[in-house]
Amino acid sequence: MGNAPRLDTSVTTLGPCKVDNPLPYCHHIDDDSKMPLYLSGEILDGATSNTVCEFEEAGPRQKIYFDPPKTKCAIVTCGGLCPGINDVIRAIVMSAHHNYHISGIYGIRYGLQGFIPKYKHDVMELTPDSVSDIHEFGGTILSSSRGPQAPEEIVDALERMNISVLFMIGGDGTMKAASTVTKEVLRRGLKISIIGIPKTIDNDINFVTRSFGFDTAVEKATEAIRCAHIEALGAPAGIGMVKLMGRESGFIAAQASLALKEVNFVLVPEAPFELHGPEGFLAQLKARLEQRQHAVIVVAEGAGQDLCHIDNQVDLSGNPILGDICDVLRSEIKKFFAATDFPYTLKYIDPSYIIRSIPANSNDRIYCGFLGQHAVHAAMAGKTGMVVSKLQERYLYLPLELVTAKRRKLNILSNYWRSVMESTGQPQAMFNCAKQA
Repeated sequence: MGNAPRLDTSVTTLGPCKVDNPLPYCHHIDDDSKMPLYLSGEILDGATSNTVCEFEEAGPRQKIYFDPPKTKCAIVTCGGLCPGINDVIRAIVMSAHHNYHISGIYGIRYGLQGFIPKYKHDVMELTPDSVSDIHEFGGTILSSSRGPQAPEEIVDALERMNISVLFMIGGDGTMKAASTVTKEVLRRGLKISIIGIPKTIDNDINFVTRSFGFDTAVEKATEAIRCAHIEALGAPAGIGMVKLMGRESGFIAAQASLALKEVNFVLVPEAPFELHGPEGFLAQLKARLEQRQHAVIVVAEGAGQDLCHIDNQVDLSGNPILGDICDVLRSEIKKFFAATDFPYTLKYIDPSYIIRSIPANSNDRIYCGFLGQHAVHAAMAGKTGMVVSKLQERYLYLPLELVTAKRRKLNILSNYWRSVMESTGQPQAMFNCAKQA
């Protein structure tokens, strides 16, 4: 079915598995038994209809590659903070220690810098006692950093430490780094497993339909939106504006707007909008205030970049440095309403760093637990150059090449986006007349 190119979903294994799995009881997964899933054109570029793809199912294998008493693991967290990182670390440590009885687990401090001698970061030994309550706290106990490091130096460090498995928790840039480290390991002929656990609060990693921390982020974002709504109701022509995460993908803004029905305008990177003109945002905002005396605006940080002054610089992770769209909107609202002598009140809320640093909620904690356990099962079976992903409610192993091929984005032609538009009531014409990038 469909006409998309056939996907290579095969996962590399370091060698034949000859060691008995020490798990006392479990349902073992057969490597040769693939899981067929129907994928839509939203996931597969070029597909005109649902396409059947086969994936390797996550879970423990009857035979494993590494001999647990002789196996050492390392965990590194990279990039920005996100709810649930500590939960994933805890799940990996608990599963590796209690289920597989491996000889040691080490935490690499401050991201990939922790591998490089010149930074002089200490290594942290991770035990069940040291991670028993870390899920109660936000952030990462290992700390993090941005920016690339030479894969040769990373692999040198893994060899010096006699590490057999490296778990890399991070976003798109980290998964690309994991791919380069995997290639360097294989080039040297080493038997080191590299396992990725995708982390992005923006929910924008390819083939990961919901990244961990997203549910928590939406829940916390709705609190900010509720506050903006109350502020907007508190004054004549009151405007509440909330800025949410979403550099290239507007999933948090869209989902939070659906969760709290008080949102009247939601602006996302995938839907360029017109600012001026009779159908533009400013005119529609004024019409809303004249009719209802209040308005709530939710803005993803990457929305409306064509309206911002951008100097094409990038941050340490290689991401474009965004223009401040909310600063532009507030300035343009002020000029537009002053020209028509229309009094208003605007309250602006940016909860981004509060959202990033809070502990995960119950749903995300459960999800993080599964991701950590499946990552350990994959590593002990000698899998490498792969990530653990949840796709259509099934846990899968995917090669790094698939998840790093592109950024996942909101489909503005989907039923999901239509529901967002219906919930907010904002006019479609505001987007139809937009300058298409």
